Amino acid sequence: MPFNFTVSPDFAPDHMSGWFYFNTWLQRSLGTDIHLELFDSFERQREDIRAGRIDLIYANPYDASMLVREQGFRAVARPAGTRDEAVVVVPAGSAAEAVEDLPSGVRLATTADPDVHTIGMIMLEPADLDTGNITQREYDTYILVAKALLRGDADVGFFLKQGFDELSDLIKKQMKVLVSSQISVVHHSLLVGPKMQAHFDELSRLLIGMHAEPKGAGVLESMGLKGWESMSDEQTEFMIDLIDTLMT
Repeated sequence: MPFNFTVSPDFAPDHMSGWFYFNTWLQRSLGTDIHLELFDSFERQREDIRAGRIDLIYANPYDASMLVREQGFRAVARPAGTRDEAVVVVPAGSAAEAVEDLPSGVRLATTADPDVHTIGMIMLEPADLDTGNITQREYDTYILVAKALLRGDADVGFFLKQGFDELSDLIKKQMKVLVSSQISVVHHSLLVGPKMQAHFDELSRLLIGMHAEPKGAGVLESMGLKGWESMSDEQTEFMIDLIDTLMT
């Protein structure tokens, strides 16, 4: 039976092929069978996680908490030089030039990415906006959040900053960023499940050196990553504690 690998649904669509290249590279490097399953929504992915059908995952910070503390996963690495920040975005034609300009009753487009949504809601506080005086609709992907803004179905949207930056220039020109978070210590991470723990040390070694070998460097480029950094259990727990604090 192959191991099952998945990726948080907030990755840029342009990098989908890159994750398949990465999976092929992993199989050849580890000498084992790994099946890559991509999901079009956070909730569908979480169903498979809770059912124990995932062995390796590139996880967003919120899901990392559940995976580590409830499912027995361990973080093996994080993307080098990349941190997760949230941005609050409006259509380019919006009268709002700052968060404080947003009026009560605005229509919010968001996703089921809880850490991004929570950080976004915190950034709305200067406008005295909360769940009691906004209308909120949840979309499966950041592409759909962007479409909602461009179609006039929403007045403001929350994005993972990297997800927003990776939208096409044509789409980004039709929107403007009001504010970006600057937390600096929250990030995605590659987590290894209980069934795959025997490969932990070898996987760590391969990932840290991936950028230094030609095939690995090419795969990283296709994924939009510079490389991988090791991640200790202490660093993982610190990030999880921070996310838990933001969520409460």
